[in-house]
Amino acid sequence: MVVDRSTDAEVDRLFRALADATRRNIVARAAAGNMSVSALARFYPMSVTAIQKHVAVLESAGLVRKDRRGREQIVITGPASLVAAHQILGRLEAMWRERLDRFGEVLSQIPEGDRS
Repeated sequence: MVVDRSTDAEVDRLFRALADATRRNIVARAAAGNMSVSALARFYPMSVTAIQKHVAVLESAGLVRKDRRGREQIVITGPASLVAAHQILGRLEAMWRERLDRFGEVLSQIPEGDRS
């Protein structure tokens, strides 16, 4: 399935990145205020290296970017990838609503006595 200009690989990367609770939390924290990788690491029971790997997955999916400020790497997020995810899910929801509507139409055509 190709959605808009996104390839299957890009969509897979996006949802794979969002499938992990730690990564979703990192995106939320970065959205609330840009933080360094080391500052983010203080919130999790894992090493800075592990957080860097999570950030790299998020960066590959386009959910965050890193900006070097001196010795620190600041994690910055923008809405573009989340908007893309929302649009993809919206299209899937619309497809299922349409199917359910058609199913309801078919059911309404069956006489009441024959519905059991």
